[in-house]
Amino acid sequence: MTFLTALLLFAGGFMSGVVNAVAGGGTFITFGALTLVGVPPISANATSAIAQFPGYVTSALAYRKDIARIWRKAISYALLSGAGALAGALLLLSFDNVAFKAIVPWLLIAATILFAAGPRLMPKRRTQDEAAPTGRALSGKLVQFMTSIYGGFFGAGMGIMMLATLGLTERGDYHHLNALKNLLSIVIAAVAIAVFVSGGVVAWREVAAIVPGVAAGGYSGVWAAKRLPLALTRFFVVAFGLFLACYYFYV
Repeated sequence: MTFLTALLLFAGGFMSGVVNAVAGGGTFITFGALTLVGVPPISANATSAIAQFPGYVTSALAYRKDIARIWRKAISYALLSGAGALAGALLLLSFDNVAFKAIVPWLLIAATILFAAGPRLMPKRRTQDEAAPTGRALSGKLVQFMTSIYGGFFGAGMGIMMLATLGLTERGDYHHLNALKNLLSIVIAAVAIAVFVSGGVVAWREVAAIVPGVAAGGYSGVWAAKRLPLALTRFFVVAFGLFLACYYFYV
């Protein structure tokens, strides 16, 4: 890996950390940076998962008190999510790079649309005592299982998807749901990463270049979040997602 490649990956990681802090969607940036410097798509997907993992951990730590209050429910969801992530990650490794590359643009378009629609999909704010519609607990867990399969397989837009579905089936306010979502993101990413590492598809040199950028960008993103219009940041992520989709359609 050349110095210029390392610099580009650090810059991509930095931008990913910034947009995650402001609006979310950093997975688009890390995956895109890795593919644009020539990392094969399966390896880029696995390496991007590692790059994003520290952010999941710090987000969950910020909600540790909320998680402690729902630990019984969290365990059942975590077990279900871990199983789904295992299935999704193993499914990814069953593809070769040519086959995965063929479906990447469609995944990117779907994830970009999901990200663009994110504000409309966010759960309505309600109090802790307000219940979600009854009779949907089983369907909610089934949807979470399917979401975790997607998270293990690709993952972009996973957080928005989980917030939207948990908001339809779970009791509690927004922060309760976000705490559960952050914890489940850790589980899904950890299981997927374990599969990717055992499968030998992680680009470790690229990890060493991109992860410090993500960390620095996440810290700087607090400053950016106070100054950059949210709509502008979301527009950048959507535009970059569509650019990547077009790139994969034509390369």
